[in-house]
Amino acid sequence: MKDPCISVCKFDDDVCIGCGRTKREIKGWKKLDKSDRKAILAQAQQRLRSLGATGRRKKK
Repeated sequence: MKDPCISVCKFDDDVCIGCGRTKREIKGWKKLDKSDRKAILAQAQQRLRSLGATGRRKKK
């Protein structure tokens, strides 16, 4: 499963407004198995919605 980072990397409290993951989840991403990653992605989507963030890549 691909890393969900979209190169925004700005935080509101402990949550990245780009991908919706916490700093701890970002740091441990490579060590997680597929089911844990899916669970984190589901939580991240909810966090982005609650922040009102779009989760879209920066334009180059």
